[in-house]
Amino acid sequence: MRFNTRKWVKPEDLNPNETLFGGQLLAWIDEEAALYTIIQLENPRIVTKYMSEINFMASAKKGDIVEIGMEVIKFGNTSITLKCEARNKMTRETILTVDKIIMVNLGEDGKPIAHHKNEVEFVEDRFNKK
Repeated sequence: MRFNTRKWVKPEDLNPNETLFGGQLLAWIDEEAALYTIIQLENPRIVTKYMSEINFMASAKKGDIVEIGMEVIKFGNTSITLKCEARNKMTRETILTVDKIIMVNLGEDGKPIAHHKNEVEFVEDRFNKK
C-alpha cells in the first residue's frame, strides 16, 4: 500500500472528546480515493459508489500527522475497487481501515463508461511511454 497523502490534525478537526472527528477522516479518505482514481483512470469525472464497513482502531489527537494509503484491489469495466488504511505517521499505529471503496468512471453525460484500464500505472511511467 502506498501512502501518498498526509494530513495534520488541527483544532477544527476535533470532536468534543478532543480527538479526530471520524467524519473529517472519512472526508479526507473520500477525497484521496477520488484523487487516486482520477489519476489512475485519467478522467476527472468519477464518483464514489460504495464504501464498505469502516473499522476505527485508534484515535488521533491535535498535532498528529495522519497518512492515508490506497491500494487497488480490482479494476472493473467502469469501476476501480480500492482498500484504504489511515495511520499515525509518527507511531505507524493504524487509525482506520476500509476494506472496499468502489469508484465509478463517468462519461460526459454523467453515466458509467468503460475505462479500459487493468493495472496500476504511475504517472512517471506514462511520460516514459510517450
